[in-house]
Amino acid sequence: MRKLVRLLSAIGLCLNLLVAHSALELELTKGVRGALPIAVVPFDNQTQDRNAVIVSQMITQDLQLSGQFKLIEGDVAKAYPQVNAGYWQRRGANNILVGKIQPVDANQYLVSFDLIDPVNQSRLLAHQQFQVDSNDLRRLGHHIADVVYQTLTGDPGIFSTQVAYVMVRHDRKKTAQYLLEISDIDGHNPRSLLRSSAPIMSPSWSPDGRQIAYVTFENKRAEIHLVTVATGQRRTITAYPGINGAPAWSPDGHQLAVVLSKSGAPKLYLVDVASQQLTQLTFGSAIDTEPSFTPDGKALMFTSNRGGSPQIYRLDLASKRIERITFTGNYNATPSMTRDGRQLVVLHRTANGKFNIAVQSLANGQLTPLTYTDFNESPSLAPNGKMVVYATQVKGKQILALASLDGQVQHRLPARIGEVQEPAWGPLQ
Repeated sequence: MRKLVRLLSAIGLCLNLLVAHSALELELTKGVRGALPIAVVPFDNQTQDRNAVIVSQMITQDLQLSGQFKLIEGDVAKAYPQVNAGYWQRRGANNILVGKIQPVDANQYLVSFDLIDPVNQSRLLAHQQFQVDSNDLRRLGHHIADVVYQTLTGDPGIFSTQVAYVMVRHDRKKTAQYLLEISDIDGHNPRSLLRSSAPIMSPSWSPDGRQIAYVTFENKRAEIHLVTVATGQRRTITAYPGINGAPAWSPDGHQLAVVLSKSGAPKLYLVDVASQQLTQLTFGSAIDTEPSFTPDGKALMFTSNRGGSPQIYRLDLASKRIERITFTGNYNATPSMTRDGRQLVVLHRTANGKFNIAVQSLANGQLTPLTYTDFNESPSLAPNGKMVVYATQVKGKQILALASLDGQVQHRLPARIGEVQEPAWGPLQ
């Protein structure tokens, strides 16, 4: 709801201007039943190098974050120099991750790992070896967690991905500063791509992760810009009179679906990223906004009040046929479809007026809440379709949180100084 309020405020600001001329700590709030038991044994580190401990810590934290694994503790001596399979089986572990870290020089490490089936030790599930410097140990831990996740679940791991978000800070004079930032999904390694005294809204990653589209008011009106993540280089995509908002990338990265009001009511358009050629998709007097592509790129899901209240609709790009998708309640917005095309994540207003994240089955239309607090907004799906990041409020402070699509796992990501808004989960790396 707050996102809609900000959008309406931005629209008002735009019209008025036209008339006038440290790291985040994971906090588990809900756990999962039926998780896969795995022992992540601290990697063999005979030199007791503190940097080397990071790898095992990252793997353990990532697997806990996913909610798909039950971490089994045990005696490290039962893993090195040889795994005692019977011991770990008795501890309840279905799989064992062991590894070794050796310093090569002052800043280089040789890291190897084995993912073992204790029932059949001759069947090595995964084995890799790397040479990295100390600055890449966290990244390597995320990568190994991705390998473990995909090996044991069959789905891609998302621990090496990043999240973009808007950070709002106020100085002593209560003047707002807006930052477009990216960080690891666990909140570490935050980096500012741009800062502005004007509002920033609606970040959206390109499919290759190289660019982010966003809305800015730096030029005293709403415009959609692109920023290159590696260099910070920016360019304008749309700057039409009125609303320029809600950019969403096509799966092939060649087009952006956007919302423009240059001809009256906010409508959906396609913009060719290279040529900036514009194609109008929806017409009429209704407000159409918040487009998102289906995974196959053949349709758009979007929010519209054409039925009297905000609901989700589907636009087939070939036939231009539009059909209503959501029917539960009088407010559903901010749609995104899972990669398998079976579920739709939305922002849903409950009967008691609370805004929560929900998931709807596209097979039977059943809508299931994922969150149950007073206020949540801006859901963004993980690229493997298993989790969602969203903005929420805790004790009056806006932070980010994560939830699994089965509703069994929830995490909070307490913010650094400032209010965190409008997260966007980046693509697989």
